[in-house]
Amino acid sequence: MLLLILLAVLSLVALAVFIPLAARQSFGEPAASLNSWQRFSYGCDLVWNAGDLTQPNDPAGVEQLFVIQSGESVVSISGRLEQAGLIRSAGTFRNYLLWSGLDTIIQTGTYRLSPAQSGFDIAQMLKSTTLTEVTFSVLPGWRMEEIAATLPTSGLDISPEAFLAAAASPSASQDLIPAGASAEGFLYPDTYILPRSTTADQLVSLLIQGFAAHLPADYPAAYAAHGLTVYQAVTLASIIQREAVVADEMPLIASVFYNRLAIGMMLQTDPTVQYALGYNATQGTWWTNPLSASDMQFDSPFNTYLQPGLPPGPISNPGLAALSAVAAPAQSDYYFFQARCDGSGLHNFAVTFEQHKQNYCP
Repeated sequence: MLLLILLAVLSLVALAVFIPLAARQSFGEPAASLNSWQRFSYGCDLVWNAGDLTQPNDPAGVEQLFVIQSGESVVSISGRLEQAGLIRSAGTFRNYLLWSGLDTIIQTGTYRLSPAQSGFDIAQMLKSTTLTEVTFSVLPGWRMEEIAATLPTSGLDISPEAFLAAAASPSASQDLIPAGASAEGFLYPDTYILPRSTTADQLVSLLIQGFAAHLPADYPAAYAAHGLTVYQAVTLASIIQREAVVADEMPLIASVFYNRLAIGMMLQTDPTVQYALGYNATQGTWWTNPLSASDMQFDSPFNTYLQPGLPPGPISNPGLAALSAVAAPAQSDYYFFQARCDGSGLHNFAVTFEQHKQNYCP
């Protein structure tokens, strides 16, 4: 009996050594981040189901486009590849991605893949070497630097520095951007499908074109009726975009700012101070929160606690809801708003400062 136990233990030890070694020989070194158990368990699957990786699912299969979404997990990618008939086993494919460390470098975008390729070959292709198109997203309220920060992992061969240089001096302004102004505010938030070969200048132009395409034709006249140029309207929309959490409140927030502008009252809006302060290395954000008393005194033409009227330009890139709020604000007597204390993102609005103080959080 003792001999049988000893033989079983020796067999397990041999397997623990043999399996990862065999997987190394066939599929390369395991990712350094894997622990011993992961090397063994992934290695077992790769060795025992090697054919699922080394053999094509359909040697006569036809090439097709396969899109990997931003933030998509390897479980989802593997499952959809099997569902599309491109690979033989989602589980083994996923384990190979984890074994090899390819799960950390897969790029979002559109690939041309074929079931006539082996799962191993398809996995190699997902390193972006065959990426033909890239899915690139800009979120409402981002400033230029935040857009630039996404470029290194976007699949586009554009450096943040090149993008910022192009955005600082846009070549295709569509007559929307004043001479000498940057593209801030006109880099329209949306999801774009772009050729991988897109240059920095082309990307900036495409984002500006996105703005022009989405701005309704009657909005410039609506802005003018409120005494604003398109550039000033985008500036106001960029503030509303940063102030509002719930889009339904944007027209009411717009009414507050219009009411203040009408009587020459300071806008006194925190996002303009945050924009002026720039990157906060301690917090790791471009939008310092909370602001200190000294922050409120930061000397900048964008600081609306110190400077009257609108800031000299947009502070973020607003979406259509914020642009619409400036074109069609609510009608109200409000001059103040304060975030509610319940974490809902909604605001309490007030006509007088005394009423406003009652809305302060304890």
